[in-house]
Amino acid sequence: MQGSANLNVMIKTARKAGRGLLKDFGEVENLQVSTKGAGDFVSRADLRAEEVIREELLDARPTYGFLGEEGQEIEGKDPTRRWIVDPLDGTTNFLHGLPHWAVSIALEHKGEIVAGVVYDPSKDECFFAEKGQGAWVNESRLRVSGRNRMIESIFATGLPFAGRSDLPETLQDLARLLPACAGVRRFGAAALDLAYVAAGRYDGFWERRLNAWDMAAGLIIVREAGGMIEPIVKDGDVLTDGEVIAANSDIFDQFAKVVRG
Repeated sequence: MQGSANLNVMIKTARKAGRGLLKDFGEVENLQVSTKGAGDFVSRADLRAEEVIREELLDARPTYGFLGEEGQEIEGKDPTRRWIVDPLDGTTNFLHGLPHWAVSIALEHKGEIVAGVVYDPSKDECFFAEKGQGAWVNESRLRVSGRNRMIESIFATGLPFAGRSDLPETLQDLARLLPACAGVRRFGAAALDLAYVAAGRYDGFWERRLNAWDMAAGLIIVREAGGMIEPIVKDGDVLTDGEVIAANSDIFDQFAKVVRG
């Protein structure tokens, strides 16, 4: 696919940051790690990756704003456009030597996500989408799965850790969903969970307590692959509330009904 200039910048930047992270991943035992909070770690690799991404994106588009996980938000001269970046989604996997983590870059225009890239360096899979142009992984077009029976479907989510307050809700979700489906997976990287829904590897995904940078790029990739996205609370806002349900259109209503209880 021939993408726009902005999309090409995003892909180039994600791949550059990914190369640096992959090198650090090979030396994961030597990384110096600091603690941001219970169960939420940040490494020097994470910080370096965000610095690389910020420099690349703002050099290419100096008037755009920038929201990243690790630094202060930068207000752009152009108030209508903003990069939303997670330099390393799946940090805990990364620090434990698990090869399932990604670089996530989204472009927001007037409050709407119009392009997204999720790059998995370990597998060299670059998922990307642009509004109205479909979703892709490397050179292949993406489509959500065509399954329409819950009992044949598998779903992904995140599991609360370290005493997070949403544990009771998630346990209730699982109690309703597990008897009705073919399985639930918890791989530890929301950006890749959404990309896998777009690729038809999962039939759906839901999670609470996410940040905008965890899912911004994944949202447009799912939509452009033919999937549906809604907040868990029907009148809510996915990015603001940090709660999302994503699935193919055939299974969405059944899945959402179970998650919403």
